[in-house]
Amino acid sequence: MSLDILLDEIARCRICRDAPTQKSPLPHEPRPVVRLSATSRIAIVGQAPGTRVHASGVPFDDPSGDRLRDWMGVSRDEFYDLSRVAVIPMGFCFPGLDAKGGDLAPRKECAPAWRERVMAEATGISLTLVIGLYAQAWHLGKARKRNLTETVIAWRDFYDPDAPQRILPLPHPSWRNNAWIRKNPWFETELLPVLRRDVRQQISQT
Repeated sequence: MSLDILLDEIARCRICRDAPTQKSPLPHEPRPVVRLSATSRIAIVGQAPGTRVHASGVPFDDPSGDRLRDWMGVSRDEFYDLSRVAVIPMGFCFPGLDAKGGDLAPRKECAPAWRERVMAEATGISLTLVIGLYAQAWHLGKARKRNLTETVIAWRDFYDPDAPQRILPLPHPSWRNNAWIRKNPWFETELLPVLRRDVRQQISQT
């Protein structure tokens, strides 16, 4: 019941538009996108929705999502099974575009207002995938390394296969990161098999 109330509050949130702490308010109508149920076992923590997700309300419904599902070894149906997979971005709303057409950083109002409350309700999560710098900064804190590459290289420092709550740092699955993946072949040969095995264990539980 408390989770339903919290998700309803988030759906109605307009802080970044009506009470911004940044210089400018959100330039469009907020549309918070977060997926979580009491039985979710896997949490995907990324940056913030992009333009396509803002329009559809469906997270990772794009080529980046296709790659993430491939990394995880899951089908679309499994990925969007709310009883198993949660999507909890650092910013719940599309933050807008910068001058070059890229997505802006997550709004600064979102995490202080909601993050601790949401994660406190995510009691069933066994595996958290922290994708990108903003997610890693919040979820790994001072333990993260100097940059994303060093943090992902050191994934064994954060991932304990025997822990009841496990965490894995990942790069963003954007196709813009093709060069990063080519330069870091260990990612596909060492980290992804561990990710897929853990994900399959969580998906298979009834």
